Amino acid sequence: MASLPRIQPLPAPWVARMAAGEVIDSLAAVVRELCENSLDAGAQRLVIDLWPEQWRVRVADDGGGMSLADLQIAAAAHTSSKLSPDRFTAEQLGFRGEALHSLARLGRLTIASRAAEAESGWQISYNHAGQPQAPTPIAIAAGCIVEVQQLFQDWQERRQSQPGPAQQLRAIQQQIQNLVLAHPKLTVQVTQNDRPWLAFAPTQQPQERLLQLLPNTSPADWRSQQLDLGPEGQLQVVVGLPDRCHRRRPDWVKLAVNGRVVRVPELEQAMIGALHRSLPRDRFPIVFAHLQVPPSQVDWHRHPGKAELFLQDLPIWSERLQQAIAQTLPIDVAQDSELPASAALLRVAETTGSYGESPSHLRAIAQLLNTYVLAEQGDSLWLIEQHIAHERVLFEQLQDDWQLVDCQQPILLSKLSLEQRLQLERLGIAAADFGDDLWAIRQVPAALADREDLVEALLELSRGWDLSAAQAAIACRTAIRNGTLLKPAEQQTLLDRWQRCRQPRTCPHGRPIALVLPETSLARYFRRQWMIGRSHGLTES
Repeated sequence: MASLPRIQPLPAPWVARMAAGEVIDSLAAVVRELCENSLDAGAQRLVIDLWPEQWRVRVADDGGGMSLADLQIAAAAHTSSKLSPDRFTAEQLGFRGEALHSLARLGRLTIASRAAEAESGWQISYNHAGQPQAPTPIAIAAGCIVEVQQLFQDWQERRQSQPGPAQQLRAIQQQIQNLVLAHPKLTVQVTQNDRPWLAFAPTQQPQERLLQLLPNTSPADWRSQQLDLGPEGQLQVVVGLPDRCHRRRPDWVKLAVNGRVVRVPELEQAMIGALHRSLPRDRFPIVFAHLQVPPSQVDWHRHPGKAELFLQDLPIWSERLQQAIAQTLPIDVAQDSELPASAALLRVAETTGSYGESPSHLRAIAQLLNTYVLAEQGDSLWLIEQHIAHERVLFEQLQDDWQLVDCQQPILLSKLSLEQRLQLERLGIAAADFGDDLWAIRQVPAALADREDLVEALLELSRGWDLSAAQAAIACRTAIRNGTLLKPAEQQTLLDRWQRCRQPRTCPHGRPIALVLPETSLARYFRRQWMIGRSHGLTES
């Protein structure tokens, strides 16, 4: 039997090439690393120029810049201004000291920079080992310009494995969107092949940035909440109201930690779960959360691209996220929005009327078509669909007090499959063998106990839902039916109970509950702002 080869250290050039390939694997990675370096230097404005077909990227910033001494070692392996010898905690976006060295390994790297206190700047090109060539004086504003050309020129297999330019540009766009979302005060301009492509003006709050990124939304679509946790950090969430904003995919459930958008599946699921029973079926929320935590609580060494991390106390953060999201959902009259004029009242109501914009107190006026409760608050009219408003009330009651009650006599169900019996048991409803393919139910949910259709309701529950879905089904079955006449006192009671719900904007199946029509929309429709002469067709001769 032939002896196995001995383990040997890999040659240093191989190690360097492999490390470079892990850090920089695409044009999007170049953009990510250079932009993060700029932010660490205090930049408030970035100009990004892209030439995808030439494998060329340039990023200019207005940050603190570098001295000539720093420029001469900037592309050396594992050099960083962001860690000290006695501290291995990352407090800035870039910290491994690999990015510039990897870019030198994989392409032609040139850096021009001027420190804020210097009278002039310097430009240096680097060889593939990251060693500087002769510096050249250059007239430049304070800041830094980093350019990478001929990326992967010596790695043709890497170029060939890359997707086409269009897909690469989508990845770059995603990186830039994540960057500006986590840094709302940042100004970014992007060109593609010397033509303007993307531009983001600075904003004060994340919800204003979301308006730029999702231009089909309006300010009234968003709610935010910020929790100051003292030495444990800070949490800010921005939620798209579930009756207005939702997606077919969870692509806008986004989380940032200390200035970087990352993937933390446990926290993403917490955000989705907090809004699960307020969205239509198979739809996902739009929500952004930003955690600011002490650097000692985060370990970024999980993914070369820093797209994932290890975060301490995940269950605690999950709970805090859900609490923060819950605080954004109740009705708040102070956040009513101004609505644009429209040529037709129905169009005004459908396109600009607020769903779920909420009152301090609604006063019931009338019932329309035995289906809608008409109410007023301040200078707004409200139309509340009685069945789904009551459904939301009952659903939250079931969540808070899920209990079973004894039946006066057993309820007999026939031909229950094993799966149906197991499903009832998961809901706490025991099905005992009663002989001849009959099953006896001796305890039922309290909300169903007095219903004439109890058998049908139990069969419905046996068909396979989790507890939340079962509670939603019971709420729907027991809520006031449309077509039911409500007395004035009953209308008011329903409105009062609905306003106290935690998530009053939609029913448990995601349908909007209320339509708000501000008086300003009525005024626009009836053109009350017109001059009398003009509105009657009278003009001067």
